[in-house]
Amino acid sequence: MPSVLQDKNIVLGVTGSIACYKALDLTSKLAQQGASVDVILTTDAARFVTPLAFRSLTHRPVVTDMFDTHSELAVEHVALARRAEILAIAPATAHTLARLAQGLADDALTATALATEAPLLLAPAMDAHMWDHPATQHNMSLLRDRGAVVVGPGAGRLASGLVGMGRLAEPTEILGHIQAVLGRNSDLAGRTIVISAGGTREPIDPVRVITNRSSGKMGYALAEAARDRGARVILVSTVQGLDDPPAVEMVRVETAEQMKQAVLNATSQADALIMAAAVADYRPASVAPSKVKKSSNQWALDLEKTDDILAQATNPLVRIGFAAESNDLLQNARAKVTEKNLDLIVANDVTAEGSGFGADTNKVLLIHPNNQVDDLPLMSKPEVAHQVLDRVAAILQRKTHPEPQDHPCRHP
Repeated sequence: MPSVLQDKNIVLGVTGSIACYKALDLTSKLAQQGASVDVILTTDAARFVTPLAFRSLTHRPVVTDMFDTHSELAVEHVALARRAEILAIAPATAHTLARLAQGLADDALTATALATEAPLLLAPAMDAHMWDHPATQHNMSLLRDRGAVVVGPGAGRLASGLVGMGRLAEPTEILGHIQAVLGRNSDLAGRTIVISAGGTREPIDPVRVITNRSSGKMGYALAEAARDRGARVILVSTVQGLDDPPAVEMVRVETAEQMKQAVLNATSQADALIMAAAVADYRPASVAPSKVKKSSNQWALDLEKTDDILAQATNPLVRIGFAAESNDLLQNARAKVTEKNLDLIVANDVTAEGSGFGADTNKVLLIHPNNQVDDLPLMSKPEVAHQVLDRVAAILQRKTHPEPQDHPCRHP
């Protein structure tokens, strides 16, 4: 499935902040995913970055003057307002936010914002005191009430030397929120999907744990793909080494028991559950209160079985499992479909090249309850995620909108 950004018309407004340099990175990322990007550069922004820099990335003219008679867009704010599928302003200064809140249209950017019916996304950047000022917070409240999506700002060291709120969100975070907005009307719109990711960690003592090699990459790819297809995504994660997917609700857990409780809570109103996490089958029967010292050549550890989360999470309409096997892949995976009454299981041989823990690719079988097996080729984990979600969308459609049964006509 192509990127949600492919062939989308995005208008990017860039205003006068030292954080303008990040807008170049964002522009590059948007263009790399196939978006058509029109940049509106305010007069003050052009003091930090040049129109040529953006034009080099987008291969399109950069708008700096609302009445540039030499522009191919003629009266730019009207042309861009009609073309835009989203208007993103990054960075958005306090001054720009105030003008947007008051509905001013005194330059190409604010005029475009007033003229467009496209969603508005704002990524503020300013000094901490400016962000905290009641006027700025009032303006932000007005813009949110009108439907603007606000990304950031983050906390950290600012150009003024202060440490506080006001840093522009990172381009990858802004990009994720743009993808979420553009995916609002896709095939999973209005659905809530709970996804688990990572390997659980079962404590032995305050220092040691029992865990596995799961990286969580597959679960994170599923979360981003479901978000891009319009779903509300709740990601229950043990993962420590990956960035949180933007525009996804995160629930942090560590043990199998914590994951069970989080999944059961999240799925009480969910449409689908995808258990991509590698949940421990066993945990220590008791946890030592202090570090166990090395005192003998052997250490026997008593283990007890953990609860089967999928067996207990019966609320969602669609329940998808994962089977990471090292032998008898098809036989073991089919048994799980039956035992757990699943709608689908995603099975992979972790010993196969390119399909093991930590890899960026995966080679999977999609096994249905009717014994149908979709044998997918080796592909990237995002591609696998969309293949799985294709099936999720189809199953949800079938369960919520079943086709009417044909009945023979009855004649008196």
